[in-house]
Amino acid sequence: MARDRKEAQGPQPAVLPFEQPIEDVRQRLEELETLAQKTNQDLTEELDFYRARLDRVTRETYASLSAWDRVQVARHPDRPLATDYIALLLEDWVELHGDGCFGDDRAIVTGLGTLGRHRLMLVGHRKGRDTKARMACNFGSAHPEGYRKALRKMKLAERMGLPILSLVNTPGAYPGVGAEERGQARAIAENILEMFGIRVPIVVVVIGEGGSGGALGIAVGDRVGMLENAWYSVISPEGCASILWRSAERKAEAAEALKLTAGDLHRLGIVDEVLPEPVGGAHRHREETVRSVGRRVEAWLDELSELDPGELLRRRQHRFRTISQTASDLEAALAAAEEAARREPGPGGVPEAPEPPAAPEEPPAAGAGGPGGEVREP
Repeated sequence: MARDRKEAQGPQPAVLPFEQPIEDVRQRLEELETLAQKTNQDLTEELDFYRARLDRVTRETYASLSAWDRVQVARHPDRPLATDYIALLLEDWVELHGDGCFGDDRAIVTGLGTLGRHRLMLVGHRKGRDTKARMACNFGSAHPEGYRKALRKMKLAERMGLPILSLVNTPGAYPGVGAEERGQARAIAENILEMFGIRVPIVVVVIGEGGSGGALGIAVGDRVGMLENAWYSVISPEGCASILWRSAERKAEAAEALKLTAGDLHRLGIVDEVLPEPVGGAHRHREETVRSVGRRVEAWLDELSELDPGELLRRRQHRFRTISQTASDLEAALAAAEEAARREPGPGGVPEAPEPPAAPEEPPAAGAGGPGGEVREP
């Protein structure tokens, strides 16, 4: 029965403002399904019509989302969290706690698990599903001890020869006085620096929000993927609007200007791949989304496990040094490389000059350096 099916699926996700047309069709479909169980009339044709209409409206709505719409989807309370990925993807999960210095920050979850053929270390932001859990996890905003905990466990993974999976989902690092007193900025900076030298594969996936340094503290990786409706930026749209226009009301305009969507960041080269979500968003298809991400992560780990540690580090560093290069940047770099190659020393050891310089009015003093730095005799 329709009612039994609805109860089995659990409560419906909260409705976002732009989803109202979808919800109107969904409610009409549910009413017809309920009526079909109570009457002898054949409503098959009407039911098929509304099912097709629901699918069409959902596809059309999600095909034309604005940047601000995607921010709202990324923040949806029913979106799959790091704990969902752990429960659905990892076997033999063992959580590891503490930073060995101050305490255990619940906003960061770390532990060992098995994904397919790969035993790995997982590091991720933990938000919590209900109000009590969200408060315990500080809504995913980590303290310095959370980042030190993450780095401590990544170093452990390096010693054990295990790859690292990092799941990013935070509005930003916690900005409170206590966090600053305990070295928030230093902890994040140290994580970024140290992750460049960790000699095991690191795969990063932005599964929801990617807010500023709070995200970067665990986001230096060999592969960086991003779910279709996630966002990743140096500042939230509300924060940007408050700074630029003294009002958070212009958050939608700020979201467009920040280029924080997965599509924009992929075009800029900041993320390697956009991971598609089922039509209607990950919050309506949690398990399907999680399984899809798991398959892609496993494929990445297969690729990266073939590289020796030295090559792995070289590629990781090169990836971030050349991040977000535009076509004109690349063309300029290519032209410079070609010019440098043309000027390479020939058999006599003297670089080829493009054009001989004009004769000066006065001869240069003896011992003055010529082109290329060699000393010419007068």
